[in-house]
Amino acid sequence: MILLAIVLGTLVAGVGSVWLAAALNFGLLARYTQHMLSLAAGALMATAFLNLLPEAFESGISAERLFMTLQAGLVLFFLLDKAELWHHGHEHRHDSAAAHGAAHRDSEAGRDDHDHPRRSDAPAPASGSWAVLAGDTVHCFGDGVLIASAFVADLRLGLIASLAVLAHEVPHHMGDLVVLRHLSSDRRVAIVRVSLAGAFTVVGGLVGYWLVDSLRDYLPYFLVLASSSFVYVALADLIPQLQRRLGARQTLAQVAWLALGMGLVTAVVNVLAH
Repeated sequence: MILLAIVLGTLVAGVGSVWLAAALNFGLLARYTQHMLSLAAGALMATAFLNLLPEAFESGISAERLFMTLQAGLVLFFLLDKAELWHHGHEHRHDSAAAHGAAHRDSEAGRDDHDHPRRSDAPAPASGSWAVLAGDTVHCFGDGVLIASAFVADLRLGLIASLAVLAHEVPHHMGDLVVLRHLSSDRRVAIVRVSLAGAFTVVGGLVGYWLVDSLRDYLPYFLVLASSSFVYVALADLIPQLQRRLGARQTLAQVAWLALGMGLVTAVVNVLAH
């Protein structure tokens, strides 16, 4: 009974929050797509600084260890970003060389180059998806462990925890979907990827059910690692895109949507705290 409740609770909280966020992003708020990057940056930073990190630091683990984990996480996601850029650059150079050789051979054979379009003309994918998905996966796994712990303690407490995670994850997943939609330019791909990350809430719930006592000591490190990914994406990928010379009205709109992203997460955290 408890195991079934954990599976259902984590499924609703993990994947259900993604679908609800997608309905808001691509339905009610679709007309504000240009401002969603600002909203995403605010939501990611607020999630990290106002929720995950404070909860991690309340665990009693030394601040030095947690800050070392935060620093290691930032370096890790920087390296993942570098690896993604290097991989794409390698493929780009390879495709360009192949296309150049094909064009040279076609020219010698008297064939029209227009029949052989260069693959390298395709738009390059932006970086950042590694960090978003990795951070989501770690965060959702930690949510699953928390939900499982609550269900093991009391069935009603587990239900409340599941609803709390659902409410908390909606504004955060709205930001994730905007980032991945911006990177992949495919709405379905963005929803599937974030849903798969959200499904790790179920994995965390199952693992937490069997190993709740032993994993509880490592949960603060999971929270800090997830925080490092959100901070990295917000400051290294999203904020630089907003740093453009704009008019006063557009600048105020950016700041307003950034504040709205922070405010949504802050409001959810405050409501759940009471």
